[in-house]
Amino acid sequence: MAILIDETTRIIVQGFTGKIGSFHAQDMINYGSNVVGGITPGKGGQTHLGLPVFNTVKEAVREVGAKASIIFVPPAFAADSIMEAADAGIKYCVAITDGIPTQDMMTVKNFLRRFPIEQRMILTGPNCAGTISPWRAMLGIMPGHIYMKGNVGIVGRSGTLGYEAADQMKRLNIGISTSVGIGGDPINGSSHRDILEKFEADPETKVVLMIGEIGGPQEVEAGIFAREHMTKPVIAYIAGLTAPEGRRMGHAGAIISSAGESAAEKVALLRELGVTICPTPAAMGDTVAAVLAKL
Repeated sequence: MAILIDETTRIIVQGFTGKIGSFHAQDMINYGSNVVGGITPGKGGQTHLGLPVFNTVKEAVREVGAKASIIFVPPAFAADSIMEAADAGIKYCVAITDGIPTQDMMTVKNFLRRFPIEQRMILTGPNCAGTISPWRAMLGIMPGHIYMKGNVGIVGRSGTLGYEAADQMKRLNIGISTSVGIGGDPINGSSHRDILEKFEADPETKVVLMIGEIGGPQEVEAGIFAREHMTKPVIAYIAGLTAPEGRRMGHAGAIISSAGESAAEKVALLRELGVTICPTPAAMGDTVAAVLAKL
């Protein structure tokens, strides 16, 4: 089992023939992901990387049965690409693009709400590293070789810290069921809570590592969900303990705007909710190992 993607997931790449889309599409193919084609308007009917190119997502869904999409489209056009995927019937979309205007993402969120919940496309990102289920499929830009198959789920706003966690765990012979990057923007497609719910339902996942940061209420909302609905241990690392109040720190969403949004406040609230706290980024692997040893 895995959440969101596996080796059978039929993947398309939006922005397929561009430099960045081509590079990462080839990387996903090399990893073993079931990439079945891509989208570049105006280049439909061509072949790229040995796969068909389509003008629209609807064509790809109809012709090759696409179920998942990854967005490598410039920021000005990325929101339209996400909405096109949803309208065409794509089930899961990863938006890699950084710099999508906040107003555009508000439009995307409102567009997705038009669909009944059971038909609504799941979106992660924008500004994320993607999703990987080790040895099964990669839908993202992460270095696949650092991920070992196992039973720890990872969900994080920071792609780089997700890589660090995976590498530390691999060195300790601890594997991952699925790692999901939800992105660092203030408005994203899926929250920590959304992904925790999926990990709770996944029989393969035994422990979840949540990687958060300053800004926004997502991590605490996830902690409340974990206390009330999860049977699996949740571990959290919150980046930004030394971040000065009111200063933007890398991610667009990483800015403290109200009480409860600093790293120290989040850590205190999560600890009260029963979440195991990882004190430093260097201790993520060891903290996961300690929790696994108690199961």
